[in-house]
Amino acid sequence: MAAHFGRREFLLYGSLTFGTSLLLKACSRNSTPTGNSGGFKIAIALPGVISDQAWNQSGYEGVQLAKQKLGAETTHVEQVAQADQTEVLSDFARRGYNLVFAHGGQFDAAIQQVAPQFPNTFFVGVNGTVNGSNIAALRIDHLQASYLCGIIGASMTKSNKLAYIAGQEFEATQQELRGFELGAKSVNPKIQISSTFTGDWNDVAKAKEATQAIISSGADVIYQWLDNASPVVLKTASEKGVYAFGNTKDQLEIAPKSVLTSAVKRLDLAIAYLAELAKQNKIKGQIYAIGLEKPDILNLGDFGSMVPEKVKQKALSTKQEIVAKQISFEKCNENGRNTRCVKKSTV
Repeated sequence: MAAHFGRREFLLYGSLTFGTSLLLKACSRNSTPTGNSGGFKIAIALPGVISDQAWNQSGYEGVQLAKQKLGAETTHVEQVAQADQTEVLSDFARRGYNLVFAHGGQFDAAIQQVAPQFPNTFFVGVNGTVNGSNIAALRIDHLQASYLCGIIGASMTKSNKLAYIAGQEFEATQQELRGFELGAKSVNPKIQISSTFTGDWNDVAKAKEATQAIISSGADVIYQWLDNASPVVLKTASEKGVYAFGNTKDQLEIAPKSVLTSAVKRLDLAIAYLAELAKQNKIKGQIYAIGLEKPDILNLGDFGSMVPEKVKQKALSTKQEIVAKQISFEKCNENGRNTRCVKKSTV
């Protein structure tokens, strides 16, 4: 059984949970019953919509895969605003969900607030940074993938100006930007890289305006990490004759004349894996980090036809060096700020 709430429906339902139990039962036709029949129950809170062809769709697909593999009962809530996060997560726990995924690092504070109140529910922050007795984090190594994209971007640019655009600035996007920068500068140390954070992962108008401004500034390669707004970045780049990168899903088909490749993050497989651990009572309160050593989960997508074979091979050989730990990204201090730097080894 799968249940689904849009954001407005959830807020209406959530307001009723503060009323009497009779009132709550009266609304049960629109929700998963609070009683647990003994089956395993999984929920996911999503910051965007499941049709975005990017981050949110991948998270939703992970829960659906877990449902298929484990016979779990599932539900999801889309477009969860920052102000609603704690109530959404709390409601999942109150309704007896065994495993709750919070799909984005922006949920970290809400997880820390809610998890101690519901010790029988296990919470997983996708892209999160926190862990505890009933909290785990699922981390994709964004820096590794973006490093490869930086190499490709620097090899394709004519203006020597690259740009990064994302919805919000937090640890994961900072790491991705840093990887893109390091990869590009490994090809050309003088290359310029700008960054833009729109403040909204899904606002198409903001994303288009930001993309046009980036292109007007002279950048001819754009690395984007947006959700529902990602297609407009790729299509605008294509219209303006500049290159771009897909993110999370293989997005080559959205703009085949523009997309060089994609940083493919199979969050669906990673989420289903953690769900299986949880059902077996084997999940631990730790950070589960996944990098290029798991190519079924993190990898480059299909290359655009415009990418020369030499550039492809450079990216793929560098990927193997990262997997073999001949290239790693160590903590360092650069110009007074804590960041990551490339460390090369012959091991």
